[in-house]
Amino acid sequence: MSDKKYIVVLGDGMADEPIEELGGKTPLAYADTPAMDRLSKLSEVGLVHTIPEGMKPGSDTANLSVLGYDPKIYYSGRSPLEALSIGVPMKDTDVALRCNIVTLSEEDVPFEERTIIDHSSGEISTEDCAVLLEAVKKELQSETYQFYVGTSYRHCLIWNHGSVIELSQPHDVLGQVIGQYLPEDENLLSMMKRSYEILVNHPINIERKKQGLNPANCCWFWGAGTKPMLSSFQEKTGLKGMMVSAVDLLKGIAVGAGMGVAKVEGANGGLHTNYEGKVQAALDALGGDYDFVYIHVEAPDEMGHQGSVERKVQAIEYLDQRVIGPLTEALDKESVNYRLLVMPDHPTPIRVRTHTSDSVPYLLYDSTKPKKESWNYNEKEAADSGNFVPLGHTIIDKLFEVL
Repeated sequence: MSDKKYIVVLGDGMADEPIEELGGKTPLAYADTPAMDRLSKLSEVGLVHTIPEGMKPGSDTANLSVLGYDPKIYYSGRSPLEALSIGVPMKDTDVALRCNIVTLSEEDVPFEERTIIDHSSGEISTEDCAVLLEAVKKELQSETYQFYVGTSYRHCLIWNHGSVIELSQPHDVLGQVIGQYLPEDENLLSMMKRSYEILVNHPINIERKKQGLNPANCCWFWGAGTKPMLSSFQEKTGLKGMMVSAVDLLKGIAVGAGMGVAKVEGANGGLHTNYEGKVQAALDALGGDYDFVYIHVEAPDEMGHQGSVERKVQAIEYLDQRVIGPLTEALDKESVNYRLLVMPDHPTPIRVRTHTSDSVPYLLYDSTKPKKESWNYNEKEAADSGNFVPLGHTIIDKLFEVL
């Protein structure tokens, strides 16, 4: 076990662009972030490019990078990583697909002319979505297609002897008519259409609409890939690692890398997740035999997809005041020697409501060797610092080296 602890706090999609509504500031620069403001004066701040050239800017490729796995070598698709988290026994011949249960418009038009309203169905609960997926499974499950429950709106479809085909990400086409983004594969398209018919008048969705909530009325398949083969994080780094996340993708990466996965009750990947529970899980791991903890918070990304400036700012403030602040205060109180890396995985700008490949700001702090700086932690000052890490999968080496 290392005599120093190492921590990544990952605010998913936290980076953004200047927004007129915020006086020309980004949500990160505008938010009230006393913990990050304090740390930035003692840290190295800079930019890191997490998305390799030619690859899509997803949380899958970006978080692999942050953990030190070059996506060009290790990436085999997003859904297979989530399948590992769910515990799906994937065969080498299987293809895993993400099965979002999304909100489509419900006007009287052909299926292809509907509009995708919400990729997360109003951040529907896992409990309700599991009931909806069960209704779909009763009609559509077969030896070829197997459905598995994940978290909230995020589920998994295993296609036996399937093909890794190009499929549109639902959060990339929000507010658009879906026809041109539907699968070319006739079976997948048929299942999507049938899932809408099954779900549109399901009692749960009738009740959601009465309450003014977005219905979860259609399965959307994307993110196809084959069984992943990640090398052991501990063998690669010499450190025993723990993942703290509500999201199956991150849990799956951890499972594939042989890391521990914390169970945090009430962690749901939304704005009102159990932040305090995540901090406690991290502290418990670091106080035990774990050397490294990766705390992933999904909320800034979700609020970016929703296009909500106010809620994205709030998500960043929650990350600062309910995760980074309490975490560092507890470690300092116990006189723990630690190094902390704070960063997003990719931007999710409010303007486009989806991911981009732009470089993201990082903050690197060493409790034993604080620096004396004048900058704040945000996109502009990170760029002005002149510090730049061009290969995202090397940022973790920076965390482990001596400042």
